[in-house]
Amino acid sequence: MNHLSGMDAMFLHIESPEMPMHIGSLNVLDLPPGYTGDFYEDAKKMMSERLHLAAVFTRKLELMPFDLADPVWVEDEDIDIDYHVRHVTLPKPGTNRQLQQYVARLHSSLLDRSRPLWEVFIIDGLKSGQVALYTKVHHAGIDGQAGVAVAKAIFDLAPTGRVIKPPRPRARHNRYQLGIAELASAAARNAVRQYAKLIRMAPSMARAVRDVVVPEKDEHGKRHWSLPDVKVFAPRTLLNTAITNQRSFAGRMIPLAETKFIAKTFGVTLNDVVMGTTAGALRRYLREYDDLPDKPLVAAVPVSLRAQGDESANNQVSMLRMSLGTDVADPVERLKVIHESSDAGKAMMSRVKTVIPSDFPMLGSPWLVSGIASLLGRSRLANVVPPFANLIISNVAGIPVPLYYAGASVACYYPVSIPAHSMALNVTVQSYNGRLDYGLIACRRTLPDVNDLGDYLLAEHQTLLARAQAHEKESENVKAPAPAMIESAPPATTVTRSRGKTERKLKLVADTAAAPRKRAAARTRRTG
Repeated sequence: MNHLSGMDAMFLHIESPEMPMHIGSLNVLDLPPGYTGDFYEDAKKMMSERLHLAAVFTRKLELMPFDLADPVWVEDEDIDIDYHVRHVTLPKPGTNRQLQQYVARLHSSLLDRSRPLWEVFIIDGLKSGQVALYTKVHHAGIDGQAGVAVAKAIFDLAPTGRVIKPPRPRARHNRYQLGIAELASAAARNAVRQYAKLIRMAPSMARAVRDVVVPEKDEHGKRHWSLPDVKVFAPRTLLNTAITNQRSFAGRMIPLAETKFIAKTFGVTLNDVVMGTTAGALRRYLREYDDLPDKPLVAAVPVSLRAQGDESANNQVSMLRMSLGTDVADPVERLKVIHESSDAGKAMMSRVKTVIPSDFPMLGSPWLVSGIASLLGRSRLANVVPPFANLIISNVAGIPVPLYYAGASVACYYPVSIPAHSMALNVTVQSYNGRLDYGLIACRRTLPDVNDLGDYLLAEHQTLLARAQAHEKESENVKAPAPAMIESAPPATTVTRSRGKTERKLKLVADTAAAPRKRAAARTRRTG
């Protein structure tokens, strides 16, 4: 058995029918030219041959007696591949909008905890002739970066696939459940290990807290310590309500090269541009409903705590709050505000990142945390309590090369993530093969028109791109050498006959020098 960390288990305990805690992706696939086979059967066969490549496919939960401790992972010796890999055919006409609506519906249902916590759907019937792949995996098993590692197990870098060695044979224990005594003793040993780990980390945690607080001097010159100026709550908007289990979803694509160009032009990061694009779309959306607050919106941004090269199938994340500058009308100035907020948040996170615990003991956490989560949702407290943040925005570094699934080419990689109580919208971005794929998932009752928000996101990107192009053009004009008017001007010693002739000659030289600038300005007005 393998113990869940405290952070992994929290994703189980806060789950409710209104707030399923699985993450997923939607891929549209181009079938090989002239393909006449049964793609569902091909995909199912491929998945069955690769289950051993990622632990998330073969392990299931074993609950502790009376829910007094976190559950453990155990190997499932009887995986029903027909249950986990399913086939769906869209009704005619099979539009992209229908596909995204169906994925939203699939994403709203809970995973069966008696089985390994994942499902795959092969969806055909698209009028384009393409096939879609929708996957969902419980967040208790993986975070965004671990999800990329799982993708490497099921996707290939060539349409011909690769040779996969079969798993090594292991002895079967033929046990569906573990005994109570075995589970209880394992829980006790794990709790001792967790407490010991926290005790060892205590000095480092104390130093991190000391680094975060800011030393100040009062009017008498005496030093005292205080916390930095951090706004605890975000302004309330229509996004900040208790959610239902109904979902709406929209996927949008933006060229990665254009996003990098915007970032380079304005001296910000690619993630800042993602935040700025989303902020601009939200500003327009909320203004339509007369719900844009005077104070800036705040985004909850997941931050990876993983060491370089760590691809273990668990959660190693923390959360950072960032201002979206939605109170600033100009998109470029808003981008600068976001960049400043991002730098400040990253500076603080860098001081505490290494001591944030991802594993911690909590007696009775399954029933205690689940009860609190249920109370928050069903009592509608989220409609009253000031929000911690307005929405969730996540940027996952993906795979920069083309991928293939069961011989079919992967055309897009839209992430499908988790909205939460008081944060009814989640915008997650995945980079893939020269593009940024945005996945907007929301509570349908709160944002039934999430596609409009997706369209506004594309419009905001075009606005930032146009401003970046104009800024680059201005910079080139400033750097360009002055027209060669001095070389063509007569030497000053030759202009000596009379004041009138001298003035006429100087005017002629000035007009000749100004002509290229006037023609350039006229071209700029015509192209603008």
